[in-house]
Amino acid sequence: MIEVEVHSSLRAFLREHGQASWPHHLTMARLVARALRLGRSALIQTGSTQGRYRLSYLAPALLWSDPVILVAPVSVQQWLVRVEIPRLQEWMGTDKPIQISDRFPDDRFNGLLITSPASWLSDRLDGKGLFPQDIPTLIDGADDLEGWAREQLKGSIQPGDWNELMLGRPQLADFIRDVRVRLTKAIFQHPPNPYDCCLIEGHEQERLRQLFERLQPTKEQEYRYLPPAWKQFWQCWQRSDQLIWAGIARSQGLFSLYCEPLEVADSLSSVWSQQPVVLIGRALDLEASASMYRQQLGLGEVTCLKFSPDRQNELIQLYLPDGLPMPNTPRFQNALIQQIRTLITLNPNIKGSIVLVVGDVPLKAQVGTVLAAEFGSRVQLEKTDIQEKGILVTGWEFWRSHQNVLPFPQLLIIATLPIPSLENPLVAGQVAYYKKQRLDWFRLYLLPAALRELQRAIAPVRESQGVVALLDNRVNHRSYGSQVLSALSPFARINYLDANWFESNAG
Repeated sequence: MIEVEVHSSLRAFLREHGQASWPHHLTMARLVARALRLGRSALIQTGSTQGRYRLSYLAPALLWSDPVILVAPVSVQQWLVRVEIPRLQEWMGTDKPIQISDRFPDDRFNGLLITSPASWLSDRLDGKGLFPQDIPTLIDGADDLEGWAREQLKGSIQPGDWNELMLGRPQLADFIRDVRVRLTKAIFQHPPNPYDCCLIEGHEQERLRQLFERLQPTKEQEYRYLPPAWKQFWQCWQRSDQLIWAGIARSQGLFSLYCEPLEVADSLSSVWSQQPVVLIGRALDLEASASMYRQQLGLGEVTCLKFSPDRQNELIQLYLPDGLPMPNTPRFQNALIQQIRTLITLNPNIKGSIVLVVGDVPLKAQVGTVLAAEFGSRVQLEKTDIQEKGILVTGWEFWRSHQNVLPFPQLLIIATLPIPSLENPLVAGQVAYYKKQRLDWFRLYLLPAALRELQRAIAPVRESQGVVALLDNRVNHRSYGSQVLSALSPFARINYLDANWFESNAG
């Protein structure tokens, strides 16, 4: 059986190359091999490892006698093709063809096809037929699958698209221009916010709808004369439960319109029956069954496997002080800055970098300014060029996007839990949708999003076996604090940090 062959070959490879630092290679490889043999879908949560699990799905994919599709981000593709796949193929003696493409080559191709999430999802959601059905498909990076799908289902109208529309429909140019002017005025009347966006509702939506009605006066003409961006936006708008919003560039006096689904489960539910899939992510759900994650993606019953971080090699030290003001109180900002200053000042023996994650946009800038005044050029605000013992001040999005190219921090300071802010109009729109459905919007949307973000954020600290300082006192005093601690596990809780701690514990 393929499971036996994969187990034996991968075990020999790991022994020869000394890559057994992740203890679950063989278990995961057998499950992937079984999924290939039986054509049965599976979902695997690998824990917090930084990509070391990839050998576990490459081995069965290369040894499997039939074609396999691998969906992975471009950055992962390059690493696999340049490093991991050649070493494995040479060791295993396989000559399985490897190809990177946005479509399946032909019916004779029997190798491993590597494609991007955008290419594969676009084909599956739009029915283009570029990838045959029934071919086993591995999806690496399933943590981002909902976001990938939302991006594919999104329609957008950029500032330049208005000019294209007027050129294509010159007889309606004055009306189109008038709609744009009125929308600009209405959108710019929304109060400024740190997220540079606002929801499009009520009379603003009605004005847009009137424009589309003028552009396609009869059902037979629907879509026919619309430029691609306008056509995609209108098609998106016709689906149920859509969020329509504007991105605002106030300094330029410009706006962009977006239409995206409030949930992707309905759209994705038809995708999973087209082929067996193996979804692979680091931290998809607190539960091994990943019931909430599967519900959000419209994924039915599948074989689920969840690995926990290795207590020996990935244990973090958790500093969680009690007594700090709650984040929504006036005293929090000063207390936070003082706590951060103390953590940095009392620990001069930190050998690696320090990362401060501050989700609140204005507060992030204030913290950066205060620290730069005291610690000078050591402090950088959302930059990847970090010197030894540097201090990086960043928001959640920047840290998530760049943590793989930054050195592993020895101290990660988290100001507040990454619970999506209701001040963000897009979050408020999502919450309104959950309320309309009479669903528990906090426990079904805000909390799971926060826990996934938190687990991903601390992954690099596990590699350095460093310290996570979580300065959000809600963990100590709110009912969901136990779930936060479960997401951080495994950890060793420490009650204080002083000048001697890093000297005696840092690697």
